[in-house]
Amino acid sequence: MKTKENSIVHQLISQIKNNLNGSKIYLFTFLKWTILAILIGAVCGLVGTAFHATIEYVTELRMQSPWLLYLLPVFGLILVFSYRACHQINDRGTNQVLDAITTPEKVTPQLAPLIFLASALTHLGGGSAGREGAALQIGSSLATTIGKLLRLNEQDLKTLTLCGMSAVFSSLFGTPLAAAVFSLEVISVGIMYYSALYPCILASIPAYAVTGKMGIELGTDLMTYTNEFQYSTLFQVLIVAVLTSVVSILFCVVTGHVHKWFHVYIKNDYLRIVVGAFLIILLTLAFGTRIYNGVGMETILDTLGGAPARPEMFLLKLLLTAVTIGCGFRGGEIVPCMFVGSTFGSFLSGLIGLDPGLGAAIGLIAMFCGCVNCPIASIILAMELFGGTQMMYFGLACAISYSLSGYFGVYTSQHFNYSKISVEFLKNRPRAKH
Repeated sequence: MKTKENSIVHQLISQIKNNLNGSKIYLFTFLKWTILAILIGAVCGLVGTAFHATIEYVTELRMQSPWLLYLLPVFGLILVFSYRACHQINDRGTNQVLDAITTPEKVTPQLAPLIFLASALTHLGGGSAGREGAALQIGSSLATTIGKLLRLNEQDLKTLTLCGMSAVFSSLFGTPLAAAVFSLEVISVGIMYYSALYPCILASIPAYAVTGKMGIELGTDLMTYTNEFQYSTLFQVLIVAVLTSVVSILFCVVTGHVHKWFHVYIKNDYLRIVVGAFLIILLTLAFGTRIYNGVGMETILDTLGGAPARPEMFLLKLLLTAVTIGCGFRGGEIVPCMFVGSTFGSFLSGLIGLDPGLGAAIGLIAMFCGCVNCPIASIILAMELFGGTQMMYFGLACAISYSLSGYFGVYTSQHFNYSKISVEFLKNRPRAKH
């Protein structure tokens, strides 16, 4: 009897020891990522703030000195020379960053200063580009460099890379939750790396706080529409979301094909970017306005405030962005796609009787979702940008856009793990196509 009792006691003691050992591992991991995430968030917040201020400065300088547009070919030559001098000839931008999470491909320390310089030159000369591509590349490069200095293993290095992406994205857009979820969701559609959820969210918070403390104003509660929920409005939102998903496919196809044409017909990097720069100059002069150059945040804010958009605005921005990114200038496609979405939503709202501010916001979010295939991040982004009062509209718009945009996307390194039309795991995981 005593032998049996002793055996039970020994089993209990052994189980308690195993539980304690397991708890130690969880506690150690929690503390490790708490320290690393705060470190990455602070560093990326400072660099993100500097990048934000730089883009704002060169944008203001370009608006005050319109003649800088004619120096765009020179800025392009400097950009290509810089990448070649740092042995980044075959750099694939954000796609390279996404591959670094799921493959042995590496993100180099040179990437952060290079994309910083390249984006500044692109915006200074009037190229139509965004900031998110630069944010993801800067964040991943900084995090990878710090991780290597700390001698982290391969898996921890990938998690730290995600933290860096989240932090700089948060710093630039002022949406810490959306930044964290976007970084996790954009890699492989249908699968999220939940083990990195805590580090990514934690890294986003100090980055966001640092940017605020440095006096950078970030946009939140941008939409003026405050009416109560109505089913008639829900039907109008459905129309905007369906048609915006079609525009998102158009955006991906046009940017992809223009990029392909540039690289097929003009092999030399220097010649390609110079030809593209002259084409941007000619298009700008033909448009008769400079609102399509640079980020275009003023136009986005105007449409969200209820200002009506002209029918050609979304098409002209789409074309100029395709040429800018396709010929080799840097920055990213996301803010331009938001410009396209907000102006298209505003224009369409005038045809169907929807409030133009709400239509612009729905168009922006649906366009973002359709281009990056990240519905959860899109819903959270809508909540952080526009508040939570109209979330049923935005939730419906994101679901529609994700479903109808197919397997198109702005990032060709993005994998689709599950079918969009059935509950089916895709064994041959397709990449996003243009």
